[in-house]
Amino acid sequence: MCEVAVEVEEQEREISDAERCSTVAENGVMLVVNHSRVHPPLSVVLATVLYCAEFVTAAVLCSMYHKTEDFIWMGFTIAFMLLPAVLIQLTLTFIHRDLGRDRPLVLFLHLLLLGPVIRCVEALVVYFKAGKKEEPYVTISRKISLKKRQRGPMEWEIGQSERTLAAHRNAFKRTAVIQAFLGSTPQLTLQMYATIQEKYLLPVRLALMAITLISITYGALVCSVLAIQIRYDDYKVRLRPAAYLCMIVWRGLEIATRITALVLFSTALTHWVILVGMVNLLFFFFLPWVEFWARKGSLTENVEKNFSKLGTIVVLCMFTLLYACINVFCWSAVQLDLTHRELIERKQRWGRLAMYYCGRFVENLLLITLWYFFKSDFYEYVCALLLGVQLLICYSLAVLFMLLFYQFCHPCRRLFKYNVHDCLHCVCCRKARHRESGRQRNPASSYSTAATMVLVQEEPVEPVEMLESQNSQTSGRETAIVEDIMEAA
Repeated sequence: MCEVAVEVEEQEREISDAERCSTVAENGVMLVVNHSRVHPPLSVVLATVLYCAEFVTAAVLCSMYHKTEDFIWMGFTIAFMLLPAVLIQLTLTFIHRDLGRDRPLVLFLHLLLLGPVIRCVEALVVYFKAGKKEEPYVTISRKISLKKRQRGPMEWEIGQSERTLAAHRNAFKRTAVIQAFLGSTPQLTLQMYATIQEKYLLPVRLALMAITLISITYGALVCSVLAIQIRYDDYKVRLRPAAYLCMIVWRGLEIATRITALVLFSTALTHWVILVGMVNLLFFFFLPWVEFWARKGSLTENVEKNFSKLGTIVVLCMFTLLYACINVFCWSAVQLDLTHRELIERKQRWGRLAMYYCGRFVENLLLITLWYFFKSDFYEYVCALLLGVQLLICYSLAVLFMLLFYQFCHPCRRLFKYNVHDCLHCVCCRKARHRESGRQRNPASSYSTAATMVLVQEEPVEPVEMLESQNSQTSGRETAIVEDIMEAA
């Protein structure tokens, strides 16, 4: 009887909670809405807003260029506006596989370059419809039986909605990266160069530069988060607000400094900047392929089942091109492995990370130095030396925030075999270790080797002194036993 009473109380409590979260219509139909398991598609909305804002602002700026007969700036602006837009339409169509489905309206909107808008509307419709269920407003006993029978279908509906929204989020993460590094980065570089050459700042151009900088920072942020999620897919990764803030400052300073250095160098040595850009692009484009040939690997066959070998190579080349464009302006946070199913190497390579930032710092220093000696008359009223020092300091701050992120804000930092402080400790204390090599000492406990994600209860750890005493006692007993055996023999 007690168990039955408890069960009835729990059911009445569930119904009362549902009634508090429900709305009763005038026609006697109760609408139960449950959004607890479905997360809003904020990333989809943000990527769509950035896409539309950049496209519209670039179109307005092109019309102004046409009125002032600046056809060179207009042509480049249109090219950097249309190239990422077309690639985004192809990416969304490829991910959602719309070519094999009867959806003429969606395909027509993709032809009008409005694919992200209709996809965003679809995601919002799925979100607002998720968890809604209509049932008759009847007695409590009838409601209990209806709740028992309808619990399964409702949970299935919520799971289906969450999977659909997850597909939209993953698709828009890819499009955000494409928009950022195939459209926004060259667009921002072009508009900064045009501003310096024309020696005046248009409000529309300033708005476009601000939007592109936000888009680039968001794309770099998505790259970092995707790299963490793919590399640690066995764990449920959640980033704290401090981690996002650290990554935003790190990526924003890194990208802004890099683009400014390239623009300043291009104003002094216009034709040489093409050589610098092409060398960077070709190096990072062929680097994964050289590693692939050195390993003598075979191409992954899971890119798309219907693709031929030529189609797979084309897709991998496009993926490698995007990877190269990212590395020209900032650290991509991932390393390509063309033999792997996910095309991304899971191992964290600290040596390559250090080589990239050291090489990029030296390259920015050379670009700024060459600009300082060959700068034009436009910088007569600007302290060029102070500007160059500020750029180098900003890039150093970006590296500092990157180190802070990996040391303190990375969600899986304790799973690293070595962390930032281990590398710094190894470099700084190498001489001291050589001096004290004659002395034997116990290694200090490493911060990065402690476990973070514990699936079972930890056993109490005994102090090092107790373990050493136990080991000495055990060895003493063994020695005594061996001596007794020798005497008996």
